[in-house]
Amino acid sequence: MLHVAFFEPRIPGNTGSAIRLAAGTGSTLHLVEPLGFDLSEAKLRRAGLDYHDLAHVVVHPSWDALLDTVPGRVYAFTTHATQHHTDLAYRADDVLLFGPEPTGLPADVLEHPRITAQVRIPMLPGRRSMNLSNAAAVATYEAWRQLGFEGGV
Repeated sequence: MLHVAFFEPRIPGNTGSAIRLAAGTGSTLHLVEPLGFDLSEAKLRRAGLDYHDLAHVVVHPSWDALLDTVPGRVYAFTTHATQHHTDLAYRADDVLLFGPEPTGLPADVLEHPRITAQVRIPMLPGRRSMNLSNAAAVATYEAWRQLGFEGGV
């Protein structure tokens, strides 16, 4: 199934929402340390509600540790890209990579040889970015749609 990765996330509520997203889509949520919060924080637990037991969440001590774990292509989501996320033909083992709030992915990650492509979610001009968990949901559901909502009802 799909992999959603948050690189050094800062806001517990966004990660809690991503846990709920992972539970609802069957994707695996990967969190790359350092995290800007403790996984037991109330805001994270509240956003994830009772979905923690239904989601597969993996915490990685580093970017390299994540890359050692995931076999598929890695798509880096950034507002600086020109290719849209809907232009891709997703595969089940793809990784949808998102950067921390509010900075996004650092240059060394965006330029890493494991990055298959940099992609963006279209927005109206003059808008800085989408909320992290909303962007992850938009991308994950597009990929899952292309995969025929495998496992869904």
